[in-house]
Amino acid sequence: ILITSALPYVNNVPHLGNIIGCVLSGDVFSRFCRLKNYQTVYICGTDEYGTATETKAIEEGMTPKQICDKYYAVHKSIYEWFNIKFDHFGRTTTDEQTEITQDIFRRLYEKGHISTNTVDQLMCLQCQRFLADRFVEGICPIESCRYTDARGDQCDKCGQLINAIDLIEPRCKLCASRPVIRSSEHLFLDLDRLQGSVEAHLERVWADRHSWSANSIAIAKSWLKQGLTKRCITRDLQWGTRVPLDGFEKKVFYVWFDAPIGYLSITKTYAGEHWDKWWKNPDNVECYNFVGKDNVAFHAVMFPASQVGADDNYTIVRHLCATEYLNYENAKFSKSRGTGVFGDDARKTGIPADVWRFYLLYIRPETQDTQFCWTDFALKVNTELLNNLGNLVHRSLNFLASNFDHRIPEMNLNEADIDFLVEANHLIAEYGNLLDSVHLRDGLSSILRLARLGNQYIQSNKPWALLNESAELRERAGTVSGVAVNFIANLSILLHPYMPETSAEIQRQCGIQPESVNTYTEFMKCLLPPGHLIGEPKPLFKKMESSRVEELRLQFNGATKKGNED
Repeated sequence: ILITSALPYVNNVPHLGNIIGCVLSGDVFSRFCRLKNYQTVYICGTDEYGTATETKAIEEGMTPKQICDKYYAVHKSIYEWFNIKFDHFGRTTTDEQTEITQDIFRRLYEKGHISTNTVDQLMCLQCQRFLADRFVEGICPIESCRYTDARGDQCDKCGQLINAIDLIEPRCKLCASRPVIRSSEHLFLDLDRLQGSVEAHLERVWADRHSWSANSIAIAKSWLKQGLTKRCITRDLQWGTRVPLDGFEKKVFYVWFDAPIGYLSITKTYAGEHWDKWWKNPDNVECYNFVGKDNVAFHAVMFPASQVGADDNYTIVRHLCATEYLNYENAKFSKSRGTGVFGDDARKTGIPADVWRFYLLYIRPETQDTQFCWTDFALKVNTELLNNLGNLVHRSLNFLASNFDHRIPEMNLNEADIDFLVEANHLIAEYGNLLDSVHLRDGLSSILRLARLGNQYIQSNKPWALLNESAELRERAGTVSGVAVNFIANLSILLHPYMPETSAEIQRQCGIQPESVNTYTEFMKCLLPPGHLIGEPKPLFKKMESSRVEELRLQFNGATKKGNED
């Protein structure tokens, strides 16, 4: 199982929407695959080339390399705090990236899939440089908009994609002078010639068992229905992978062509000469891409077109798992306006990483846009974590520790116990099927349903009422207690992909080592036999007080904080 998460741009701090959209979702699925003992690798890293990096470097008075080093460390630190466990978190500014990108390009060129064309671009005579899209600002050309600070690639007000040369009164972002139109020759990938091959691949994938999200299929089909056209794959920039072709030595590859190849190069920095066992082994490797919906076209159509056209037996995506958007309290995340929680903010709140993970996965935008809401966050923590899951774990362990000297008693199951275990097995199998299909949000719901089932089992059997009765009834209390603690030990395995620290803490309190039990099966196991000694019970979660929640809501509502970037 080869898992990739969309490479985040290195020029910013990831917010909660970025985290759940790609890296956290990929982490949950990766951990589940390891519970099933699949040979798994999970790859990600920072996307470091392109206009955005050059622009950020100019803004901060640094070199592009310094910007990349600075924000690579920021990203890596944030993901580590969130317990996102990559096999390797790399970067695209490597020799391996240059080698593989140039090799794929050469193959495409030699097979006749590359053409040249002249493109009109804006050039700043004062700066003596062609201006890439984000180096140009001006008035939006859309008549109904006319926003005065539109960028050369998109207008932030109306959201329309635009061409820099169509801006009204364009100005260089670096010196504010007015650029002129000049022609420049560029290289194009002839996607129109590759459309048939891409469609054939997608039809095979969709006909087989796959885990494409509905929006991925819809977006891919829309692009194909419109008909693929030639796409420019070069830019007049300094910072990027150089084009290995006579006459184009001063150009670099455009980021949409270059960035997905980062999955291959990062794997090579991790696996060395064995990287091709992952990326040139399509019959034996299942490739899962985790992306936001704005990245679907690149992963569903454009990058596969490059791989198909290069004709080098590449592993091509079979499962494209895209989320919709996560918004923040009915607004968009914005670092500059201080709106929303960013990765570096989350760890300063004092709320544990596992609790953040829980809520982001609970509201994961799998089929539609969702929103982060502080009052709902507190409600779900206090009800689902504290009163449901936390209550089940603590009451089960505490009852056994207090009344059976921390040791699992003999268990003689009756019909009610067996009915309970059968129902639990149905939910455990459902959980496995959901995660196999990358329905991560519903998988978490299965865990919470299991926790409620466990609480109902204890409540209906009332073992505390049997302790001072006959020996037979006390034995019955011991059976219920032993079954309940075994139940939460099994539940901890299912919880591991979602809340790894909480899972490990439950297992510590149960007196077991994670490496000895963390394997997924579709049925309850007796992990703790009679006589097993459990640890010391401790509460897992703290209540989120309304006063603290209101403080945090005000802190991140955009009125009290200023930052650097969206």
